Amino acid sequence: MANPWAGEVALVIDGRRRVMKLTLGALAELEAALAEGSLVDLVRRFEEGRFSTRDVMAVIVAGLRGGGVELDAQALRRADIAGGPMAAVRAAAELLARAFMLPGEEG
Repeated sequence: MANPWAGEVALVIDGRRRVMKLTLGALAELEAALAEGSLVDLVRRFEEGRFSTRDVMAVIVAGLRGGGVELDAQALRRADIAGGPMAAVRAAAELLARAFMLPGEEG
């Protein structure tokens, strides 16, 4: 079960429920994978609805790795995500929000 207080978000990929989390290492990997800007720029793009599918994929892959799942972008491109692209977008946005939420804030 995903624990939102620990920054976890669940997503069903190829019929398996996966728990994702943006750990410090996952955030560092995510920042390195960004085509442009920093993590702050990425969060801003999500807040403004200007994110790309590449952004969503990078966040999901980093979240999976932070959750202990070794699934790369190539495998994710071929995967079936329950709820489709919109579920992936929601999960990515939620991961970012939970990663940068201050203690005591509600998601």
